[in-house]
Amino acid sequence: MAQARRSLIDLDSTPYYHCISRCVRRAFLAGFDKYSGQNFEHRRAWLVERFKRLSQVFAIDIAAYTVMSKSNHFYVK
Repeated sequence: MAQARRSLIDLDSTPYYHCISRCVRRAFLAGFDKYSGQNFEHRRAWLVERFKRLSQVFAIDIAAYTVMSKSNHFYVK
C-alpha cells in the first residue's frame, strides 16, 4: 500500500537520501555506446546543470552526484 512521503521521510533521523534513476528500456545515458556507435557524452553536462537548477527550485542540497559512464543511470545524494 502506498504511503504519503511526509510519513516516509524524517529529516531529523535521516538527513541524507541516496537516489538512483535509470533510463527507460535501459537506454544509454552518457559516454560512448558501442552498440549504436553514438557518443552521448553531451548529456552529462546537461544533467549536471539540471541537478543544480532542480536543487534551487526544490530547496534541497545535493551532497554528491555521479552520472555513470558507459551506463544507463545516475546517482544523487
